[in-house]
Amino acid sequence: MAEIILNHIKKVYPNIEGKKKKGEPEKKSNLLVTEEGVLAVQDFNLHIKDKEFIVLVGPSGCGKSTTLRMVAGLEGISGGDLMIDGKKVNDVEPKDRDIAMVFQNYALYPHMTVRGNMEYPLKLQKMAPEEMRQRVEEAAEILGITQYLERKPKALSGGQRQRVAIGRAIVRNPKVLLMDEPLSNLDAKLRNQMRAEIIKLRQKIDATFIYVTHDQTEAMTLGDRIVIMKDGVVMQIGTPQEVFDHPANTFVAGFIGMPQMNIFDAELLEKNGTYSVKLADLEIELSPEKQQRLKANEVKAQSITLGIRPEHITLAKKAEKSLKGTIEVSEMMGSAIHLHATAYGKDTIMIIQTMNLTEEEKNSISIGKEIHFAFSGNMIHVFGKDGANLEA
Repeated sequence: MAEIILNHIKKVYPNIEGKKKKGEPEKKSNLLVTEEGVLAVQDFNLHIKDKEFIVLVGPSGCGKSTTLRMVAGLEGISGGDLMIDGKKVNDVEPKDRDIAMVFQNYALYPHMTVRGNMEYPLKLQKMAPEEMRQRVEEAAEILGITQYLERKPKALSGGQRQRVAIGRAIVRNPKVLLMDEPLSNLDAKLRNQMRAEIIKLRQKIDATFIYVTHDQTEAMTLGDRIVIMKDGVVMQIGTPQEVFDHPANTFVAGFIGMPQMNIFDAELLEKNGTYSVKLADLEIELSPEKQQRLKANEVKAQSITLGIRPEHITLAKKAEKSLKGTIEVSEMMGSAIHLHATAYGKDTIMIIQTMNLTEEEKNSISIGKEIHFAFSGNMIHVFGKDGANLEA
């Protein structure tokens, strides 16, 4: 069992440019600077269940790797409590936490064979040779690297080396397996293959996973839950579907989803207890579910930020009530066309399924032409001007 609780965890680095003067905190390189120093991670709270797969995701410098390293014991904790199976481990040495870590750069010993690399942590535990051999061969079979056990790392591909690094971690049967951007050095095809391997691996070993990535595709496909971070602060925690369908703010809305969500300046209207949004000359009534959530939050009519995902936009006839833009780029992706248009001062992306288009419509899509489009009220996301989701 490995239940992990991070309770009000923070990480402060010294401000090397001099101590902060007394007064209001300031922002520096998007991180908060206080009298204590630079806040790399602020008030991080997370309850990870036994055998859960948690993904920390966010842009570079958001604090996700720092958080992972605090769990591993490679970084000191400036504040808060880290609990593993009910025991506070803030000051417990990394070797005593029953945690294994897989790094971005593999960190294999070049002079050792694959077998030697995988045996090394077991030798440190003074494990009997027969049990050590059995564990290494079991891990090698799970990862499909049995035929490479007598080779050295330089004779392996990037994907094979990463399998060895994972194998070296799992031979110890750790309670917690930490992975710090393990696929970022691989090409796109290998990343896809290794993602599938990690999903299979998760079913075969009894460990709690914490996985760090800046790639939202990895986050969406691997995680039971995703923790989205920005500037050391947790923006949202939820299942992949939850953060996609109900982003907590415009940052999450723009970060999760590929291509990212389109954003427009619009107005939220309320007439006789019914909400609608107005963009340019088009007024769209919101769905009953959205009506209920807005009413429950007692949201008033106001200027808003309207979000709509590219795949939820449809083409419209010029005569219909619709919005319009000018096509700047047209990308044929086989089953769909990705259109980049300028509409109401914003760059707008639309994903149009080719099977839904007539030949005439296909021929009418070209750079520089005017395009008419629309979307339904149940697909609109309503954000306040501060970026918060008004339905949350």
